[in-house]
Amino acid sequence: MANDSQVTWLTQESFERLTAEKEALIANRPAIAFEINERREEGDLKENAGYHAAREQQGQEEARIRQLDDLLATAQVGETPTESGVALVGSVVRAYYNGKQDTQETFLLGTRGEGSGKDDLEIYSPDSPLGQAILGAKVDETREYTAPNGKTVSVTVVTAEPYHS
Repeated sequence: MANDSQVTWLTQESFERLTAEKEALIANRPAIAFEINERREEGDLKENAGYHAAREQQGQEEARIRQLDDLLATAQVGETPTESGVALVGSVVRAYYNGKQDTQETFLLGTRGEGSGKDDLEIYSPDSPLGQAILGAKVDETREYTAPNGKTVSVTVVTAEPYHS
């Protein structure tokens, strides 16, 4: 069994979406192989841009398949929390740092594998120092953690709401 730091939390919807992406990439393998063979038959590979582009695409797709394999193999499928007011995995949290309310930040407590669907929403792992500190914290609760630079940071939860994609 994978240790907790390797587990990726996913909603059922995200798990199914990522599984479908992996299956589509696998289904595309014959088309890429065909394209490579067609380009190879054009002659000199050294100056064959179509061949090199097809090989590059194949490499990118194979890398994504491996990435999805790893992600899905360690995924813990769960539901987005329904509880408001507590920082849980799958919560959108607004918090501020070191007692300074002007440092407020809103983020998803989850994993990048989960994806936020919102490009401007930062994602913090529950295994990160910040994530570990605020997991289970209630609104207006302040907790401390040690940042990667060694400094102690206090974080106060302002809001915690279930994530909705």
